[in-house]
Amino acid sequence: MALVNAGVVVLDCAEPEKLAEFYKALLGGEETETTANRVEIRGADGFRMAFRRDVNATPPSWPRPENSLQAHLDFVVEDLDAAERGVVGLGGRPLEAKDAPGPYEERGFADPAGHSFTLRRVASTAPKQG
Repeated sequence: MALVNAGVVVLDCAEPEKLAEFYKALLGGEETETTANRVEIRGADGFRMAFRRDVNATPPSWPRPENSLQAHLDFVVEDLDAAERGVVGLGGRPLEAKDAPGPYEERGFADPAGHSFTLRRVASTAPKQG
């Protein structure tokens, strides 16, 4: 028997309502619970996130080492270019990654509150040609 019934990824931020809107659009989700200091959403695939008000929240500064990344989110996509355009259109911003070799299989971004996340292309299941 599990000790926990369900899990929710919670991000601290100054404006949970605004950040919830960003992730609802990104995940094709819906708002499931709202209080004065917290908004919870569920993505189309059931992934749950919440955004908790912290008026003193400061975003991580990845990739700078003085304020190292503690955690980030990964999202799987089929088309990196289309997903990037969507993220930027929603108010996210690309993060520069050093020494990213060859064709980019993943790209880093920050949400409007500065939390980092990665869009990762779905790996092909077809055998290599040639």
